[in-house]
Amino acid sequence: MATNTTEGGRTSRRRGDELERAILDAVWAELAEHGYDTLTMDGVALRARTSKPVLYRRWSNRAELVMAALDHNAPDYQEPPDTGELRSDLETFLGRLLHRFDDLPLAAVHGLMVDMLRVPELRARFRAGLLAFGPVDTLEAMMRRAADRGEVNPARLTRRAVSLPLSLLRDAFLVSGEVPDDAVIAEILDEVVLPLLKAP
Repeated sequence: MATNTTEGGRTSRRRGDELERAILDAVWAELAEHGYDTLTMDGVALRARTSKPVLYRRWSNRAELVMAALDHNAPDYQEPPDTGELRSDLETFLGRLLHRFDDLPLAAVHGLMVDMLRVPELRARFRAGLLAFGPVDTLEAMMRRAADRGEVNPARLTRRAVSLPLSLLRDAFLVSGEVPDDAVIAEILDEVVLPLLKAP
């Protein structure tokens, strides 16, 4: 049962989007407080004032629940930055993407990455979501806009090239064990992505 206490001391049952928001906010708070390795469905249910069966009706395991919380806390992909220059658009967007991890311990992010590498179903779900919607589409929108301005070569805008900034950021994280900072974003853009997109 999922309940919420009202001002008069009465309780009301939360449903639908309201309940899901409460659960995902609880997941984020648990991650920030305890990290990924010690996050439990019991802890999330207690913080969200609901029950484990309610969680399992929506998410089959802890990693899926955390991925849903990451999506919930993602930047708005529908409104890509529009500064008039591709480099600053990409820098703004990628920085915004990474800064959503600022209030999480690195162990929480590491644990989720390990589970995605270990569990084929989660890896497939993550890849499908990454390539089908969200950040990749946003990157493509910014790059197409830049091509219309004559900044980059439109023939270079293949799906692989468009998703390259995300792939390089993910690689930097896995190799260093640290969330990439603004300097890493600048290197990725100036040394790899922009030269590729501008090449004849």
